[in-house]
Amino acid sequence: MSEVKDLLEIRSFLEDSLKAACPPLKVNKQGPNGLEVTGTKEVMQGKQKVAGHYFASTVEKPKDIRFYFFPIYTDPEIFSLSEGMQKMLKGKSCFHIKRLDDSLKAEVQDMIAKGIKRMQEKELI
Repeated sequence: MSEVKDLLEIRSFLEDSLKAACPPLKVNKQGPNGLEVTGTKEVMQGKQKVAGHYFASTVEKPKDIRFYFFPIYTDPEIFSLSEGMQKMLKGKSCFHIKRLDDSLKAEVQDMIAKGIKRMQEKELI
């Protein structure tokens, strides 16, 4: 099992995994600080109408890559995190990722797929 500790490689994996889910998601913002993906439907988010419901984003920090994953905030019951992922979860929806191995990569991709499925069921994307 290979373990990745290089932050650029981790960021690249996360962003490639999110981009692979486009469509039904779309890249909303992309730049040197990270990537944000949203749904493609106009929906109400809180009290305002947005062009696409927020799904996830990455933010590069000096010691880790932050992976903000909104479906785990709105529907935590559909996700059962491994001990490794639980240790990275800070708050309700932000993962501080310093390393990834093959099983954690597979778990991230599974989370993205489950999140998309749930948001499609709710007609948000």
